[in-house]
Amino acid sequence: MDISNKLMDLIATASGGGFVVILMSVVFLVAGFVMLIKGADMFVDGASKVAVKLKVPLIVIGLTIVAFGTSAPEAAISITSACQDNAGIAVGNVVGSNIMNILVILGISALFAGLPVKKTTFRYEIPFVALITVVLLLLGLDGDINRFDAFVLIGLFIVFFVYLIILSKKGVGGVDDDIAPLTEKDTVLKMILFILIGLAMIVFGSDFTVTGATKIAEALGVDSRLIGLTIVAFGTSLPELVTSVTAAKKNAVDIAIGNIIGSNIFNILFVLGIAGAVSPNPIGFDPVFRIDTLVAVFTVVLLWLCVFKNKKLGKVGGIIMLVSYAAYFVYLLLQPMIFTAA
Repeated sequence: MDISNKLMDLIATASGGGFVVILMSVVFLVAGFVMLIKGADMFVDGASKVAVKLKVPLIVIGLTIVAFGTSAPEAAISITSACQDNAGIAVGNVVGSNIMNILVILGISALFAGLPVKKTTFRYEIPFVALITVVLLLLGLDGDINRFDAFVLIGLFIVFFVYLIILSKKGVGGVDDDIAPLTEKDTVLKMILFILIGLAMIVFGSDFTVTGATKIAEALGVDSRLIGLTIVAFGTSLPELVTSVTAAKKNAVDIAIGNIIGSNIFNILFVLGIAGAVSPNPIGFDPVFRIDTLVAVFTVVLLWLCVFKNKKLGKVGGIIMLVSYAAYFVYLLLQPMIFTAA
């Protein structure tokens, strides 16, 4: 899709470039985020209710429709970026979102209430996130994520999917809370319309977001990697941020960390896996991304250490998370000077 690029080109030609292009790029970015978030919400709501009407098991809905919906912004952005050969945003969005999910979202949420960690999350899922992040780093050492690498990630995602099914059969980690209740107004036709509108908003939203972020980077002379790791990562993590903080305020925090960890697993294995599989060219993995990916590994280890004693992320742990992200953000700002000096 090239609609947003053509619109931006027309705006640049009419205005002569400069400040107007930057301003409109920000408008495109914000509009894209709004469409992504609202579109994902409509898609999940519509698809979940259609599935319930058709008597599809709730566990299947949760593992597929709801899981896709929560990571739809990341998936749409990274797949669109990969197809446009914008590796900086494609990879930066996933790695940046994973770092932000743990350090910022869990950090802020922990300030409102202690976040308990389920036994399975502590023993298996947190270490699994560290493992697959290391796998991503190893796959990118040759400079790109090619189609073979993508299938490795998809294969690991299938393993994780099977693990979730096994947990569900044991009665662990239910997903029923994510399914909206049916009402008399919820006709199949209405829900199908919700699905189609939601998908359209996701597609157009990703297109507008990638174009806006790319144009901002070009206008300011900023590396698209930095935009992907910060602005785009924050925008695509907004649903998780709102959900986690709201849950913490309402003291409904029993699965907060597990949900974030699940989102991080989905981002690496499904989002980058699908992006690498459908992209016409290998997704470039710049050597600088190695440091960012190591930071992503560090954040998982830090989370594991913070919850090791009491199996709960408290306020002290939350502060440690936020301070760690502040340090990483300073590194991102200083990184061009550090590598230039080196």
